Amino acid sequence: MTDSTDYIPPKVWTWDKASGGQFANINRPIAGPTHEKALPVGRHPLQLYSLGTPNGQKVTVLLEELLALGHAGAEYDAWLIRIGDGDQFGSGFVEINPNSKIPALLDRSGPTPIRVFESGAILTYLAEKFGAFLPVTQPARAETLSWLFWQMGSAPFLGGGFGHFYAYAPAKLDYPINRYAMEVKRQLDVLDRHLADNEYVAGQDYTIADMAIWPWYGGLVKGWLYGAGEFLSVQEYAHVLRWADQLFARPAVQRGRMVNRMSGNPSEQLRERHDAGDFDTRTEDKLTAEKP
Repeated sequence: MTDSTDYIPPKVWTWDKASGGQFANINRPIAGPTHEKALPVGRHPLQLYSLGTPNGQKVTVLLEELLALGHAGAEYDAWLIRIGDGDQFGSGFVEINPNSKIPALLDRSGPTPIRVFESGAILTYLAEKFGAFLPVTQPARAETLSWLFWQMGSAPFLGGGFGHFYAYAPAKLDYPINRYAMEVKRQLDVLDRHLADNEYVAGQDYTIADMAIWPWYGGLVKGWLYGAGEFLSVQEYAHVLRWADQLFARPAVQRGRMVNRMSGNPSEQLRERHDAGDFDTRTEDKLTAEKP
């Protein structure tokens, strides 16, 4: 990578691993496993392999909300996938998600295990499986799915675009930072205008659309992503802030945000979750205190 403004692309692109910045050890232009590694399996039908990024939080928030509603079948094991170490390229993980991205879900409740990958697909699958947080009648169902797919299409501009160039790229470049900052602020304005007239994203009911959008855009206005709140003037988006606080007040959202998390306050990190009691006994601060 160069910070020069006169870069001329070659006729044929070739991979230069040295240009990958801090992600050079895990980024590559091909798919498939890099090593043999079977995935662990716990005692619950639902096995989640993930990391507490915004995409990972979507699924754990939904699972915790399902459990809070009394759906005992939503009990799950959440295994930590350390993407910085390349766990997502292990053969077992690639079998579940050939795209090597978290989260990935394996449902072992039936005679044949079902794999589900891509966070939006997992949210839809679980909502339909348990009959919750996804309306079955129109137009509410169409509205929910429209906003779910809005998130799936929009967030790459926030994460892979703005977040990468603002926080992670080896050099601070004017063009990509300003290009993606403009797009993120446009997206925040879309959401803010909509939430001015709606309690939740899909209307008056809390749905998987909220759970998909909140870890990204709620996290952004709460100051949790990229340290970019002041840069993006997030205080301008009063309706997004109202909605973000409203969701964060939900105990299931707070629990879901803790699962598979590896940064921040140790008392809010539950790196693996295998039982509801783990929130009280196995957060990172408690495990550290137990070590001699």
